[in-house]
Amino acid sequence: MADQTVVPVSRLLDERGLTSFHITLMAWTVLLALIDGYDIAAIAVASPHLVREWHLPNHAALGPVLSASLIGILFGSAIFGWIGDRYGRKVALIASNLLFGILTWIAAYATNLEQMFWLRLIAGIGIGGVIPNVVAINAESAPRRLRATLALVTVGCVPLGGAFPGIVADLWGPTHGWQMIFLIGGIVPVVVALAAIFGLSESIKFMTLHESQRERLVRLIKTLQPDFTVPPNAKFVIEDERQFPGFNPVYLFREGLAVITPLLWLLFALNLMGFYFLLSWTPTLLVAAKLPMSTAGLAISSLQVGGTVGALLLARWFERQQFLAIALVFLISVPVVAAIGYAGASSVSALMIVTFFAGFCVLGVQTGINVVGALVYPTSLRANGSGWELGIGRIGSIVGPLVGALFIGMPVQHLYVWSSLPFLAGAVVCFIIHRLNQARLRERPYLQQQQPAAAE
Repeated sequence: MADQTVVPVSRLLDERGLTSFHITLMAWTVLLALIDGYDIAAIAVASPHLVREWHLPNHAALGPVLSASLIGILFGSAIFGWIGDRYGRKVALIASNLLFGILTWIAAYATNLEQMFWLRLIAGIGIGGVIPNVVAINAESAPRRLRATLALVTVGCVPLGGAFPGIVADLWGPTHGWQMIFLIGGIVPVVVALAAIFGLSESIKFMTLHESQRERLVRLIKTLQPDFTVPPNAKFVIEDERQFPGFNPVYLFREGLAVITPLLWLLFALNLMGFYFLLSWTPTLLVAAKLPMSTAGLAISSLQVGGTVGALLLARWFERQQFLAIALVFLISVPVVAAIGYAGASSVSALMIVTFFAGFCVLGVQTGINVVGALVYPTSLRANGSGWELGIGRIGSIVGPLVGALFIGMPVQHLYVWSSLPFLAGAVVCFIIHRLNQARLRERPYLQQQQPAAAE
């Protein structure tokens, strides 16, 4: 039997650079990211309406509902991370969108807190599958020098999606009620998921690792490299990464990751604790402070738009400096977040400016750690690694809204000062990760091949 001809897939991707295939893939994942962001923010924007329409005894009663989807995301990130590594990123993305789309659609017909809690909980399981697989499918299909940038740009669109529920509530809430927020948030992901069956490509490196995907991989390589002839006996390999057979959580602690992995989990938890307090409670707190519901909704939109701008503008910096850059933005987040309560008591324009810059920092950071954290792991573990980061990190996102419910009677200004402390702790943790990862790469030079190349 003739020896197989080894085809180095990573080298082929690096030599070809950016193509129409990558642009199409990014367009699909940007759309999925927008939908993900919309659904996460939907319940926060609807909350003041629920308090009024369902005659709730106090704002604190919303705490469990605000945390429900976040509890679901905790489990969904791990579940769909496993599905993504086992059956493909495309399968995981389609299934997750169908799940949360249908449940969000049904949520438009909820009549009490208990129904809304369970619907948001199950929807959250689906939401949890989006980011790990969006990051993986982009990172595994791009040339090395663009891996982080494409993933950062895509994930950076999540907060932009979160801006739309506030706009929907402002435009149609007065005439069609809060239900319209969930109707749009449910129908769109179902339609997109069905369309993705035909339009979304699988990750190139995932196809490389699975013989069942061989024919699709050959066709794609011929599209990317028309001048390259694929030998009939070709053996496709990812030459710059170590592969792991199957998945075992133990693998997340090998290759110098014994301390870095739990610190990544803690980093995610700290940032998500602070961010989801802002996202979940800001509309309700502003309405309680006698601001109009429309202003409260637009404040969330400003927060999310700022997040998108931050993610896009900071993408290349995060790619070059990675954890060190993220640590510095964490530090800047502290005074900005602390100022939100004072801005709300000042003027609407001041509130919009401060929430914009809060989103710029906090969501910009979250986008950075989503991508840079995932790239610590090789292809065979990336969706699982990212899923576990997000899943365990979601403990923080659950705690944030619940803590807000406990301290709801505190002056708004004081609440936002206290809510800035997780970002201070995050800066410290991120700096430690930076030092540890640098030492890890120095001790294991072969690992540098799986890291994004330095920007030109």
